[in-house]
Amino acid sequence: MSLFFRKKGKLRMEENERLLNHIEVTKERYDNQRQLIEHSVDPSEDVISRMKLTEAKYSFLIREARIRRARKNSL
Repeated sequence: MSLFFRKKGKLRMEENERLLNHIEVTKERYDNQRQLIEHSVDPSEDVISRMKLTEAKYSFLIREARIRRARKNSL
């Protein structure tokens, strides 16, 4: 039975690492979109809605990381 728990822990660590990497990519995408809107004279509704969608995804991923207690330094 201890073999099962070791495998479960390894899977959890791998998934936490994937989650943290996804958070980094989403954060970069959100920052780029926000800067684009800030530097635009008249941003389109499409650009604004894409930024809001990316922001919502980022917020969701952050909440998921908090629930899992996933931390970058623990990997």
